[in-house]
Amino acid sequence: MPHQTTDLSKLPNGDTEETIMTSIRSAPVTEERKPYFNNGSDAKLHHPGIARVNIAATPSHPNGTTDNNWSKHHAHQTVLQQHCDFFDTDHDNILWPLDTYHGFRRLGFNILLSLLALFIIHLNFSYPTSPSWLPDPFFRIHLSAIDRTKHGSDTGTYDNEGRFIPQKFEEIFDKYAGGRGWITLAEVGGMIRGQRNVGDVIGWGGMCFEWGVTWVMLWPEDGRMMKEDIRGIYDGSIFYRIAERRKKGK
Repeated sequence: MPHQTTDLSKLPNGDTEETIMTSIRSAPVTEERKPYFNNGSDAKLHHPGIARVNIAATPSHPNGTTDNNWSKHHAHQTVLQQHCDFFDTDHDNILWPLDTYHGFRRLGFNILLSLLALFIIHLNFSYPTSPSWLPDPFFRIHLSAIDRTKHGSDTGTYDNEGRFIPQKFEEIFDKYAGGRGWITLAEVGGMIRGQRNVGDVIGWGGMCFEWGVTWVMLWPEDGRMMKEDIRGIYDGSIFYRIAERRKKGK
């Protein structure tokens, strides 16, 4: 029998008779990447494995983003739709290519990167969200069907319906950042490699693009992307804060 390591923790009901195996030495990757476990210190976040449809809930923010009544004002949207809300300035649930371009410019991206984002996003996401079998000649993205843009090899934080899974979000940091409240660019590279599905070239490219854009937008001087900032990207709330700071010249 191979040597095994175990994680013995109290279950939510206080029972300690059951041992939950999360790693074995014969599979080093299971020791290297620890899954998230709610050991009672995260008591405010109940059932972290259950997807939340309209709040990006974490142990520190069990009710999602509450600043400026964000969760209340966006209760009619999935978390993935909230992620896109910043770019939909007229709130008609349709993203035109120029909406995306202007949104990236408001976030501080230069003309070249904004154009690149426009082409990558609309070329890949327009047709999956189209209400017709025919491609949209204007390459618009319909946010009512944005869940169809879910790709593989990602973190799994969004489920296939656009909901937010707290456990998957926490595992970004538990598996790849040692359980810290921040993650470095090198650790993001390790996460991208660790989350890859075989043969999923589109998914690999999507992860590289999304996290590359995240790094450029946050551009942390100390090399640390903070957990709360990344949570704000998932529900889109941080986009408004960044745009407002830039508008004020900060």
